[in-house]
Amino acid sequence: MTDTPLPRPRTAIIVVAAGSGTRLAAGAPKAFVGIDDHSVLRHALRGVFATAPAQVVVVVPADRTGDALTEVLEAAGDRRDLVSVVAGGETRQQSVAAGLAAMWPDVEFVLVHDAARALTPPEVFDRVVAALAAGHEAVLPVLPVVDTVKQVDGQSVVAAVDRSVLAAAQTPQGFRRDVLLSALATAEEDHTVAPAACTSAASSV
Repeated sequence: MTDTPLPRPRTAIIVVAAGSGTRLAAGAPKAFVGIDDHSVLRHALRGVFATAPAQVVVVVPADRTGDALTEVLEAAGDRRDLVSVVAGGETRQQSVAAGLAAMWPDVEFVLVHDAARALTPPEVFDRVVAALAAGHEAVLPVLPVVDTVKQVDGQSVVAAVDRSVLAAAQTPQGFRRDVLLSALATAEEDHTVAPAACTSAASSV
């Protein structure tokens, strides 16, 4: 008697960790900078693997694939068969495209998560997936803006901005696979940024 293989998840999570970390000036790509005893990437993966099972594609700089694979396999535990590591591109958009190219053909929902947001709670991932499953084409997690915001003109303060109509965008951002593929294709043709093509379809959570 043989065990029946479990069905593969319909959801995939692209963890974008290909940034060079130039602005951070830490001497290493941002995702590989240490916090306590682990890298930023390792902390981010804790949240990823605490969610419902999904294919996980980690996109890293080409010279860091070996280091990343070690981190990912250690974090994955018994989900090692769900993970892969691929080299990213020069831009975030190219890195997302590289992650999409590594996905299983039957994946329906795609979450794009920045490794730099290393402390995102697992329930945020679950809420994004639930919103996609409910029929939304694109989902954007947001936080209320709590700081005082001013509109300025050069050195002059022009007006106060009503915070109640503002929200701070977070990740993971969720998409139906076909919607994200279409947005990337449109962005490449128009030389724009892919997430902007999805904004009008997004539902906030």
